[in-house]
Amino acid sequence: MSLNNSSNIFLDSVPSNTNRFQVNVINENHESSAAANDDTDPPHYEETSFGDEAQKRLRISFRPGNQECYDNFLQSGDTAKTDASFHAYDSHTKTYYLQTFGHNTMDAVPKIEYYRNTGSVSGPKANRPSLLEIHEQLAKNVVVAPSSADRVANGDGIPGDEQAENKEDDQAGVVKFGWVKGVLVRKLLLFWWIKSGQVPAPGFVPLLFVLSLFSLGVLIILLSTMVTSITGLSTSAIATNGFVRGGGAYYLISRSLGPEFGGSIGLIFAFANAVAVAMYVVGFAETVVDLLKESDSMMVDPTNDIRIIGSITVVILLGISVAGMEWEAKAQVILLVILLIAIANFFIGTVIPSNNEKKSRGFFNYQASIFAENFGPRFTKGEGFFSVFAIFFPAATGILAGANISGDLEDPQDAIPRGTMLAIFITTVAYLGVAICVGACVVRDATGNVNDTIISGMNCNGSAACGLGYDFSRCRHEPCQYGLMNNFQVMSMVSGFGPLITAGIFSATLSSALASLVSAPKVFQALCKDNIYKALQFFAKGYGKNNEPLRGYILTFLIAMAFILIAELNTIAPIISNFFLASYALINFSCFHASYAKSPGWRPAYGIYNMWVSLFGAVLCCAVMFVINWWAAVITYVIEFFLYIYVTYKKPEVNWGSSTQALSYVSALDNALELTTVEDHVKNFRPQCIVLTGGPMTRPALLDITHAFTKNSGLCICCEVFVGPRKLCVKEMNSGMGKKQAWLIKNKIKAFYAAVAADCFRDGVRSLLQASGLGRMKPNTLVIGYKKNWRKAPLTEIENYVGIIHDAFDFEIGVVIVRISQGFDISQVLQVQEELERLEQERLALEATIKDNECQEGSGGIRALFKKAGKLNITKTTPKNDGSINTIQSMHVGEFNQKLVEASTQFKKKQEKGTIDVWWLFDDGGLTLLIPYILTLRKKWKDCKLRIYVGGKINRIEEEKIAMASLLSKFRIKFADIHIIGDINIKPNKESWKVFEEMIEPYRLHESCKDLTTAEKLKRETPWKITDAELEAVKEKSYRQVRLNELLQEHSRAANLIVLSLPVARKGSISDLLYMAWLEILTKNLPPVLLVRGNHKNVLTFYS
Repeated sequence: MSLNNSSNIFLDSVPSNTNRFQVNVINENHESSAAANDDTDPPHYEETSFGDEAQKRLRISFRPGNQECYDNFLQSGDTAKTDASFHAYDSHTKTYYLQTFGHNTMDAVPKIEYYRNTGSVSGPKANRPSLLEIHEQLAKNVVVAPSSADRVANGDGIPGDEQAENKEDDQAGVVKFGWVKGVLVRKLLLFWWIKSGQVPAPGFVPLLFVLSLFSLGVLIILLSTMVTSITGLSTSAIATNGFVRGGGAYYLISRSLGPEFGGSIGLIFAFANAVAVAMYVVGFAETVVDLLKESDSMMVDPTNDIRIIGSITVVILLGISVAGMEWEAKAQVILLVILLIAIANFFIGTVIPSNNEKKSRGFFNYQASIFAENFGPRFTKGEGFFSVFAIFFPAATGILAGANISGDLEDPQDAIPRGTMLAIFITTVAYLGVAICVGACVVRDATGNVNDTIISGMNCNGSAACGLGYDFSRCRHEPCQYGLMNNFQVMSMVSGFGPLITAGIFSATLSSALASLVSAPKVFQALCKDNIYKALQFFAKGYGKNNEPLRGYILTFLIAMAFILIAELNTIAPIISNFFLASYALINFSCFHASYAKSPGWRPAYGIYNMWVSLFGAVLCCAVMFVINWWAAVITYVIEFFLYIYVTYKKPEVNWGSSTQALSYVSALDNALELTTVEDHVKNFRPQCIVLTGGPMTRPALLDITHAFTKNSGLCICCEVFVGPRKLCVKEMNSGMGKKQAWLIKNKIKAFYAAVAADCFRDGVRSLLQASGLGRMKPNTLVIGYKKNWRKAPLTEIENYVGIIHDAFDFEIGVVIVRISQGFDISQVLQVQEELERLEQERLALEATIKDNECQEGSGGIRALFKKAGKLNITKTTPKNDGSINTIQSMHVGEFNQKLVEASTQFKKKQEKGTIDVWWLFDDGGLTLLIPYILTLRKKWKDCKLRIYVGGKINRIEEEKIAMASLLSKFRIKFADIHIIGDINIKPNKESWKVFEEMIEPYRLHESCKDLTTAEKLKRETPWKITDAELEAVKEKSYRQVRLNELLQEHSRAANLIVLSLPVARKGSISDLLYMAWLEILTKNLPPVLLVRGNHKNVLTFYS
């Protein structure tokens, strides 16, 4: 509603289509509205309404006389109307503000489409308006129609709706499972698995062995449940922290801990599932072979019969799996129903009165005396608590059965937690129920002889069987075949109908084998899709609407068949169990690690977990691995460690936002904060450099020499300044950040890349000098290349160059200027190389196209060839006209400036045996000496010895040499020789001075040769020129620079590197051009030179 009392101020316009947003537009042109409104006109207020249907319309409010402004607008030359027949625009005379919420504005309301990944299977990704589009002023007379962004904001649709609908149509036949069929059923079936190598029973053979211990058996069950429950909680937390794709345990671990852990565990987990297929199928085959023995129907012999039956079974299971997930799920449900009937049949049998035959085998229904007798533990020879636990625990695995097909679940975030925890609860209750029932009904030892009854007057000695009329005392002296300790078919005996237990055995084994046969290819396919192991990329391909990994099915089938033919899995079973446990341990550790990293992205919807409980679960899983089999645990860790090292070495190009990354950030932040509490000390000084390389790849030699004395010891920041319009500079800067940092990493250069956008170069460098670094890790040295083209460069560039040196000194930052004969910038060479690489790629593409069309005949093939060539843009190559490179297509690598290319790599190579000559002319705190000393510690420079040159008096050369040697020995800096130069301050020879004068001649004012008025005028017009007064005032310094070059030519012409004290130009006294002339004459015609000037604070000390 409107809050203005004036009846003629607002006019309601009802749009043709109702809208849930109310929009009020105000014309705030006070000049135009002055005639219609006096000063007493009350203020106008608008509000956005979310009222009932009567109010769900677009309301437009404007002042009288301006209605025609809203009636029509031009769009692409045509008259168009919005829903409310208006459009807001900005101009110098009229400004209209949209006071709206999500309508007819570039700003977009929150929608899920903006947060999807590109190529998301759940729907298309939409691009919200960029900050630039919202922030920048709209151009005049530009109308923003209800574009895709507007439609998204208004809920009218999103870009790519048609594609999304098509995608949904394509996925119409995709099978997705809910939490019951997809998770609960599978976990129940895999929990009730069998222990191979013994006569199997439906899920409870390991349990029956434990039941003879009863009290400790219950403890073992609860301990196993604790491990699985903690792992289930951790799995649930990770699975609800974002969308879960296919891959199960591999996906959860890799996205949490990174590709190194995920890639290592994913491979062995997939292999474990493949071998588990064989283990379960062999268990099924052993049961069938036992039935054949009873009916005397053996085909060959027990071992070969197991191989035959197992091979046939795994082929049938493969057919069910390949038929599709829907068929596999139906088979799992049928098998679960059979298994549940078998278990129910067992519980019913415990209350059916026992007959004499069953009593002779130890079954007496529920008896308190049997319960009391079985309550205490009784280990057989060679057994103990941990050995029994190792026998039982594999029966508690299978908690990842549902998660392994996470890609086929309708809602993994809901299905995995619900199905996992409910399955653990149900199976725990079932295990405990069976333990209590059997422990209360069946004695531990029985003979099976119906005639072993109690003789009158016989002493029972507290035996439960004796009290119930049976004498099984001879089982103490000789082995018996029946009872809990001896008969693993006891469940068939106790049950109401024995064949149902056999059916349950078949159900448990086949369902477990089928679940593993599906899990292994799914996990393996997800691993291969991530391309962590490039050799396995072949198995990433999926088929059909469900993206079935048919190649993975075949591979799993072959692995399972190989182990079935072995037919003896007792040796491999402990390793497989340890593979599963290693996965559980890493899932628990993933949950702990993600919580400990405190990343804002760790927000699991399933909140029933604790980081320390997860850590305890990880440790517990590792301990259980050694309890089950220590050598299998060692093998597991060795394989996992090997794979971890392999993946780490290969460095897969993925970024999943793992908790390892988050913890690295937290650790770095904590260390940086802790470092701020540490006071600076001269012993811990290290050069921390800002290097003005521009793009790091454009001046590699400058970066290499700096990296040589900062690697592993100091901070190195490669800096670039973008000068120009801010919008363009920021766009270019942001687009290249990742690429340039990646180049540093690829070339193993331990440095950071930083860039700023500024109005001028000097302002950008000034910002970098002040703001770069973090805490104590702040730059203390500026490294720049020598401006070789200073005589041809614009005056502003020279002023900026010398200005940044002054700025560095103002900020008490040392300066290093590096000069090499060929210069540093190789950007033109890089452009040529990129163009040649592009042409080479196009040539190869053309050859491939021609090869593909070789078999085609007639004009159709020729037309197709030219059509493809046209797409590749190689039928006609247009020269790149960028002002710096012309007709690059005609250039050859041999035409490059080879000297420049070689110079750019000179510091990458191992330096030949020689010297680093240090001309320590002025004491700057020791930086001039420290940098060359650090260089000699590097492998590439270790064959270069230090030669020290210092100034001194001619009549005290020996004394000063001894004094300098004493100082260097106190600094513990090794040197080859010390030279005292006593003739630095003499005048240079005439030839050298003439060269200097010719160098500065174009920049001299020569005001002394002109009258006073003309001289003053020239000073005002060209203040940058070198005056005669200035040149005379610093003539001695100019002499020194020229003389030093003569001495350098004499003593250091053959040095590998010269490190020289940088002369300082006093601000306001030395002109920029004169200072550049000093640097030019000082370093002219010399080997690589480092001009160094510290901040005159000690960086060396001889105190301990």
